[in-house]
Amino acid sequence: CSISANCSTFLGRLRHFIDIIDPSTLFVTESRLKECIKLLDDFKQGNLPPGITDHQLWEAQKVKQAIIHPDTGEKIFMPFRMSGKSIERVVGLLLPNQTLASTVFWQWLNQSHNACVNYANRNATKLQMVIHKFNPATRLFIQRFIPFPAVASANICNVALMRHSELSEGIDVLDSNGNVVGSSRIAAKHALIETALTRVALPLPIFVLPPIIMAFLEKLPLMQAHRRMMLPVHSLVCLAVFGLSLPLAISLFPQMSEIEASHLEPEIAMATDCKVLTYNKGL
Repeated sequence: CSISANCSTFLGRLRHFIDIIDPSTLFVTESRLKECIKLLDDFKQGNLPPGITDHQLWEAQKVKQAIIHPDTGEKIFMPFRMSGKSIERVVGLLLPNQTLASTVFWQWLNQSHNACVNYANRNATKLQMVIHKFNPATRLFIQRFIPFPAVASANICNVALMRHSELSEGIDVLDSNGNVVGSSRIAAKHALIETALTRVALPLPIFVLPPIIMAFLEKLPLMQAHRRMMLPVHSLVCLAVFGLSLPLAISLFPQMSEIEASHLEPEIAMATDCKVLTYNKGL
Protein backbone atom coordinates (compact mmCIF):
# COMPACT_ATOMS: atom_id res chain seq x y z
CA CYS A 1 0.00 0.00 0.00
CA SER A 2 2.67 2.48 0.97
CA ILE A 3 6.30 2.74 1.97
CA SER A 4 5.94 0.54 5.02
CA ALA A 5 2.23 0.35 5.88
CA ASN A 6 0.85 -3.09 6.61
CA CYS A 7 -2.16 -3.51 4.32
CA SER A 8 -2.69 -7.14 5.28
CA THR A 9 -4.75 -5.89 8.25
CA PHE A 10 -7.96 -3.89 8.29
CA LEU A 11 -6.46 -1.10 10.42
CA GLY A 12 -3.48 -0.87 8.09
CA ARG A 13 -5.76 -0.50 5.08
CA LEU A 14 -7.91 2.00 6.98
CA ARG A 15 -4.91 4.24 7.67
CA HIS A 16 -3.87 3.89 4.04
CA PHE A 17 -7.26 4.83 2.57
CA ILE A 18 -7.73 7.76 4.95
CA ASP A 19 -4.73 9.24 3.14
CA ILE A 20 -6.15 8.27 -0.26
CA ILE A 21 -9.44 10.14 0.31
CA ASP A 22 -7.84 13.32 1.69
CA PRO A 23 -9.55 16.13 -0.33
CA SER A 24 -6.40 18.27 -0.13
CA THR A 25 -4.81 16.02 -2.77
CA LEU A 26 -7.32 17.38 -5.30
CA PHE A 27 -5.40 20.64 -5.36
CA VAL A 28 -1.91 19.25 -5.88
CA THR A 29 -0.21 21.00 -8.80
CA GLU A 30 1.46 19.20 -11.69
CA SER A 31 4.90 20.35 -10.54
CA ARG A 32 4.25 19.12 -7.00
CA LEU A 33 3.11 15.74 -8.32
CA LYS A 34 6.29 15.40 -10.41
CA GLU A 35 8.40 16.28 -7.36
CA CYS A 36 6.68 13.57 -5.32
CA ILE A 37 7.14 10.93 -8.03
CA LYS A 38 10.81 11.83 -8.45
CA LEU A 39 11.35 11.70 -4.70
CA LEU A 40 9.83 8.22 -4.49
CA ASP A 41 11.88 7.04 -7.48
CA ASP A 42 15.03 8.34 -5.79
CA PHE A 43 14.01 6.49 -2.63
CA LYS A 44 13.60 3.19 -4.51
CA GLN A 45 16.98 3.62 -6.21
CA GLY A 46 18.72 4.58 -2.97
CA ASN A 47 19.61 8.05 -4.26
CA LEU A 48 17.73 10.23 -1.79
CA PRO A 49 19.00 13.82 -1.56
CA PRO A 50 20.42 14.73 1.86
CA GLY A 51 18.01 16.15 4.40
CA ILE A 52 14.90 14.29 3.20
CA THR A 53 12.75 13.26 6.16
CA ASP A 54 10.39 10.30 6.62
CA HIS A 55 7.51 12.79 6.77
CA GLN A 56 8.36 14.10 3.31
CA LEU A 57 8.46 10.56 1.95
CA TRP A 58 5.07 9.75 3.44
CA GLU A 59 3.57 12.94 2.01
CA ALA A 60 5.01 12.14 -1.42
CA GLN A 61 3.59 8.62 -1.25
CA LYS A 62 0.21 9.98 -0.18
CA VAL A 63 0.09 12.39 -3.13
CA LYS A 64 1.12 9.76 -5.67
CA GLN A 65 -1.33 7.12 -4.45
CA ALA A 66 -4.23 9.59 -4.47
CA ILE A 67 -3.60 10.75 -8.05
CA ILE A 68 -1.75 8.05 -10.02
CA HIS A 69 -3.41 4.79 -11.05
CA PRO A 70 -1.38 1.85 -9.68
CA ASP A 71 -1.68 -0.19 -12.90
CA THR A 72 -1.41 2.33 -15.72
CA GLY A 73 0.80 4.88 -13.98
CA GLU A 74 -1.44 7.62 -15.42
CA LYS A 75 -3.26 10.41 -13.62
CA ILE A 76 -6.83 9.66 -12.58
CA PHE A 77 -9.29 12.26 -13.85
CA MET A 78 -9.90 14.50 -10.85
CA PRO A 79 -13.71 14.06 -10.46
CA PHE A 80 -13.24 10.29 -10.37
CA ARG A 81 -10.55 10.16 -7.68
CA MET A 82 -11.46 8.67 -4.32
CA SER A 83 -10.40 11.95 -2.70
CA GLY A 84 -13.22 13.76 -4.51
CA LYS A 85 -16.06 11.49 -3.46
CA SER A 86 -16.73 13.17 -0.11
CA ILE A 87 -17.23 16.55 -1.77
CA GLU A 88 -19.31 15.15 -4.64
CA ARG A 89 -21.70 13.13 -2.52
CA VAL A 90 -22.23 15.58 0.33
CA VAL A 91 -23.66 18.11 -2.17
CA GLY A 92 -26.68 15.89 -2.77
CA LEU A 93 -26.98 14.81 0.85
CA LEU A 94 -27.19 18.34 2.22
CA LEU A 95 -29.88 19.78 -0.04
CA PRO A 96 -32.77 20.97 2.18
CA ASN A 97 -36.38 19.78 1.87
CA GLN A 98 -35.57 16.76 -0.25
CA THR A 99 -38.34 14.48 -1.45
CA LEU A 100 -37.78 10.76 -1.88
CA ALA A 101 -37.35 11.22 -5.64
CA SER A 102 -34.73 13.98 -5.26
CA THR A 103 -32.83 11.95 -2.66
CA VAL A 104 -32.61 8.94 -4.96
CA PHE A 105 -31.73 11.20 -7.91
CA TRP A 106 -28.85 12.95 -6.13
CA GLN A 107 -27.46 9.71 -4.78
CA TRP A 108 -27.63 8.20 -8.25
CA LEU A 109 -25.99 11.30 -9.77
CA ASN A 110 -23.14 11.34 -7.25
CA GLN A 111 -22.47 7.64 -7.21
CA SER A 112 -23.62 6.05 -10.43
CA HIS A 113 -23.63 8.86 -13.02
CA ASN A 114 -25.45 8.16 -16.26
CA ALA A 115 -24.98 4.37 -16.18
CA CYS A 116 -27.94 3.72 -13.86
CA VAL A 117 -30.34 6.59 -14.67
CA ASN A 118 -33.17 4.32 -15.84
CA TYR A 119 -32.86 2.08 -12.81
CA ALA A 120 -32.84 5.01 -10.37
CA ASN A 121 -35.86 6.71 -11.94
CA ARG A 122 -37.87 3.50 -12.02
CA ASN A 123 -37.34 2.84 -8.32
CA ALA A 124 -38.25 6.40 -7.35
CA THR A 125 -41.63 6.15 -9.06
CA LYS A 126 -42.61 2.77 -7.58
CA LEU A 127 -41.44 3.70 -4.10
CA GLN A 128 -43.55 6.87 -4.11
CA MET A 129 -46.69 4.85 -4.91
CA VAL A 130 -46.05 2.35 -2.11
CA ILE A 131 -45.03 4.88 0.54
CA HIS A 132 -48.21 6.98 0.22
CA LYS A 133 -50.18 4.02 1.58
CA PHE A 134 -48.60 4.41 5.05
CA ASN A 135 -49.40 6.90 7.82
CA PRO A 136 -47.22 10.05 8.05
CA ALA A 137 -44.92 8.74 10.80
CA THR A 138 -44.22 5.47 8.99
CA ARG A 139 -43.84 7.33 5.68
CA LEU A 140 -41.19 9.63 7.19
CA PHE A 141 -39.31 6.63 8.57
CA ILE A 142 -39.33 4.85 5.19
CA GLN A 143 -38.30 8.00 3.33
CA ARG A 144 -35.23 8.23 5.51
CA PHE A 145 -34.12 4.64 5.06
CA ILE A 146 -35.39 3.46 1.66
CA PRO A 147 -32.73 5.25 -0.47
CA PHE A 148 -30.12 2.77 0.76
CA PRO A 149 -31.26 -0.28 -1.29
CA ALA A 150 -31.76 1.99 -4.33
CA VAL A 151 -28.24 3.39 -4.10
CA ALA A 152 -26.66 0.03 -3.23
CA SER A 153 -28.37 -1.56 -6.24
CA ALA A 154 -27.31 1.32 -8.48
CA ASN A 155 -23.73 0.96 -7.27
CA ILE A 156 -23.68 -2.75 -8.12
CA CYS A 157 -25.13 -2.00 -11.57
CA ASN A 158 -22.47 0.65 -12.08
CA VAL A 159 -19.62 -1.71 -11.20
CA ALA A 160 -21.02 -4.36 -13.55
CA LEU A 161 -21.57 -1.89 -16.40
CA MET A 162 -18.26 -0.08 -16.14
CA ARG A 163 -16.07 -3.16 -15.61
CA HIS A 164 -17.92 -5.97 -17.39
CA SER A 165 -15.14 -6.27 -19.99
CA GLU A 166 -12.83 -7.61 -17.28
CA LEU A 167 -14.99 -10.72 -17.03
CA SER A 168 -14.36 -11.63 -20.66
CA GLU A 169 -10.80 -10.33 -21.01
CA GLY A 170 -9.53 -11.19 -17.53
CA ILE A 171 -7.12 -9.21 -15.34
CA ASP A 172 -3.40 -9.70 -14.73
CA VAL A 173 -2.33 -11.96 -11.89
CA LEU A 174 1.15 -11.53 -10.48
CA ASP A 175 3.63 -13.82 -8.76
CA SER A 176 5.59 -13.00 -5.60
CA ASN A 177 8.15 -11.04 -7.65
CA GLY A 178 5.52 -8.87 -9.30
CA ASN A 179 5.79 -10.63 -12.66
CA VAL A 180 2.62 -11.14 -14.71
CA VAL A 181 1.74 -14.84 -14.85
CA GLY A 182 -1.32 -14.48 -17.03
CA SER A 183 -4.73 -12.88 -17.50
CA SER A 184 -7.44 -14.51 -15.41
CA ARG A 185 -11.20 -14.23 -15.78
CA ILE A 186 -11.65 -15.98 -12.44
CA ALA A 187 -9.57 -13.34 -10.68
CA ALA A 188 -11.62 -10.68 -12.49
CA LYS A 189 -14.82 -12.20 -11.09
CA HIS A 190 -13.37 -12.10 -7.57
CA ALA A 191 -12.27 -8.48 -8.08
CA LEU A 192 -15.73 -7.37 -9.23
CA ILE A 193 -17.49 -9.18 -6.39
CA GLU A 194 -15.19 -7.60 -3.80
CA THR A 195 -15.62 -4.16 -5.36
CA ALA A 196 -19.41 -4.56 -5.49
CA LEU A 197 -19.49 -5.52 -1.81
CA THR A 198 -17.60 -2.37 -0.89
CA ARG A 199 -20.14 -0.35 -2.88
CA VAL A 200 -22.95 -1.96 -0.90
CA ALA A 201 -21.19 -1.28 2.41
CA LEU A 202 -20.32 2.31 1.53
CA PRO A 203 -23.81 3.90 1.69
CA LEU A 204 -24.98 1.77 4.63
CA PRO A 205 -23.63 4.03 7.42
CA ILE A 206 -24.63 7.14 5.46
CA PHE A 207 -28.30 6.15 5.28
CA VAL A 208 -28.59 4.34 8.61
CA LEU A 209 -26.67 6.52 11.07
CA PRO A 210 -27.77 10.10 10.20
CA PRO A 211 -31.53 9.30 10.45
CA ILE A 212 -30.99 7.61 13.82
CA ILE A 213 -28.81 10.44 15.11
CA MET A 214 -31.12 13.16 13.79
CA ALA A 215 -34.23 11.44 15.17
CA PHE A 216 -32.60 11.62 18.60
CA LEU A 217 -31.34 15.20 18.21
CA GLU A 218 -34.69 16.51 16.95
CA LYS A 219 -36.27 15.57 20.28
CA LEU A 220 -33.80 17.63 22.32
CA PRO A 221 -35.23 20.84 23.83
CA LEU A 222 -32.37 22.88 22.38
CA MET A 223 -33.16 21.73 18.83
CA GLN A 224 -36.88 22.24 19.36
CA ALA A 225 -36.23 25.83 20.44
CA HIS A 226 -33.79 26.59 17.62
CA ARG A 227 -35.16 24.97 14.48
CA ARG A 228 -32.70 26.87 12.30
CA MET A 229 -29.92 24.76 13.77
CA MET A 230 -31.40 21.63 12.20
CA LEU A 231 -29.82 22.02 8.76
CA PRO A 232 -26.27 22.87 9.91
CA VAL A 233 -26.38 20.08 12.50
CA HIS A 234 -27.64 17.64 9.88
CA SER A 235 -24.84 18.80 7.58
CA LEU A 236 -22.18 18.14 10.22
CA VAL A 237 -23.62 14.71 11.01
CA CYS A 238 -23.61 13.74 7.31
CA LEU A 239 -20.06 15.00 6.83
CA ALA A 240 -18.80 13.11 9.86
CA VAL A 241 -20.54 9.85 8.91
CA PHE A 242 -19.44 9.99 5.28
CA GLY A 243 -15.87 10.85 6.27
CA LEU A 244 -15.86 7.65 8.32
CA SER A 245 -17.83 5.35 5.99
CA LEU A 246 -15.67 5.84 2.87
CA PRO A 247 -12.35 4.59 4.31
CA LEU A 248 -14.17 1.87 6.27
CA ALA A 249 -15.87 0.51 3.14
CA ILE A 250 -12.86 0.51 0.81
CA SER A 251 -10.74 -1.04 3.55
CA LEU A 252 -12.86 -4.20 3.65
CA PHE A 253 -10.62 -5.85 1.04
CA PRO A 254 -6.97 -5.20 0.13
CA GLN A 255 -6.51 -3.41 -3.17
CA MET A 256 -3.87 -5.98 -4.07
CA SER A 257 -5.82 -9.13 -3.24
CA GLU A 258 -4.49 -12.69 -3.06
CA ILE A 259 -5.85 -15.85 -4.63
CA GLU A 260 -4.54 -19.40 -4.68
CA ALA A 261 -3.11 -20.41 -8.04
CA SER A 262 -5.00 -23.70 -7.87
CA HIS A 263 -8.28 -21.76 -7.95
CA LEU A 264 -7.42 -20.08 -11.26
CA GLU A 265 -7.45 -21.34 -14.84
CA PRO A 266 -5.34 -24.51 -15.30
CA GLU A 267 -3.00 -22.82 -17.78
CA ILE A 268 -2.20 -20.10 -15.22
CA ALA A 269 -1.73 -22.55 -12.34
CA MET A 270 0.73 -24.56 -14.45
CA ALA A 271 2.66 -21.46 -15.56
CA THR A 272 4.07 -20.68 -12.11
CA ASP A 273 5.48 -22.33 -9.00
CA CYS A 274 3.85 -19.76 -6.72
CA LYS A 275 0.94 -21.12 -4.73
CA VAL A 276 -0.57 -17.68 -4.10
CA LEU A 277 -0.91 -14.97 -6.76
CA THR A 278 -2.03 -11.35 -6.46
CA TYR A 279 -4.25 -9.08 -8.52
CA ASN A 280 -5.33 -5.45 -8.37
CA LYS A 281 -8.95 -5.44 -7.17
CA GLY A 282 -9.41 -1.77 -7.99
CA LEU A 283 -11.25 0.74 -5.80
